[in-house]
Amino acid sequence: MSTTTLRQTQEPVSGGTTPHARLSINQATIKYATLPEAVAAVAAAGVTSFGAWREPVQEYGVAASARLLTDAGLRVSSLCRGGFFTMPEGPARRASIDDNRTAVDEAAALGAPALVLVVGGLPEGSRDIVGARELVRDAIGELADHALESGVQLAIEPLHPMYASDRAVVSTLGQALDIAEQFAPEAVGVVVDTFHLWWDPQVLEQIARAGATGRISSYQACDWATPLPADVLLARHYPGDGVVDFASLTRAVEVAGYTGDVEVELFNQEIWDAPFDAVVARTVETFRSAVVPHLDPPDAADLHP
Repeated sequence: MSTTTLRQTQEPVSGGTTPHARLSINQATIKYATLPEAVAAVAAAGVTSFGAWREPVQEYGVAASARLLTDAGLRVSSLCRGGFFTMPEGPARRASIDDNRTAVDEAAALGAPALVLVVGGLPEGSRDIVGARELVRDAIGELADHALESGVQLAIEPLHPMYASDRAVVSTLGQALDIAEQFAPEAVGVVVDTFHLWWDPQVLEQIARAGATGRISSYQACDWATPLPADVLLARHYPGDGVVDFASLTRAVEVAGYTGDVEVELFNQEIWDAPFDAVVARTVETFRSAVVPHLDPPDAADLHP
């Protein structure tokens, strides 16, 4: 199981001003920050985990990024993103597979337990969504051994069906697990993202299924609210600002045995335009009120001394 074991004492279930020990702020939440700016803002708020994105890491340098994060006392909850596997065989597909191998290496260098995969939408001119999922499975099959050797879990992220044509032909946790279960759990897992999965009538059953074999690579707590913006990619909200039932979803993930970090990853233009420190502070606050009450107190056996 590749969940991140916590390295510090967890705060009480409610109250207090210290950020919860399992909160991870994904860099996408403060998209316009450089990596040093993002690390500084997160660390200054007392948050101890960070969700990294490849582009800022590559811009700053992988080795330099790893040092920066370590020096700031931040562990890396995941690296985003790999994937985009749904093109037919040819140079573009080979380039995608090679780039994903590089992404695995980057995740390992950062100490990230998981590489998040946005698998890709329908191939251009195609209506064959089932065949597209087979292309995803085949690509993961080419990467699984390298991921296993690197100690990085490939984390298939199912996206809401409104993204199926252009971003992810995997829309449900069940579909993601149907692929993941063809490989060793140490190599391939899934992301449970509340924004993408809150609507799925089978989501609680599928979370239990994922937990039974240690396949929950990451839990992301983000909210859904309507009306959606014109660009539906930018529709994610702070936890508690929408309709997602964080109680049932968080408890299901906890019961399934997930003990790793809980990421908040927000794509929202208004949030991106706000000052970085204000966004981090608001994330800490909303996470505390919407998610923390449903997290179990730590088991001493799960914590390093």
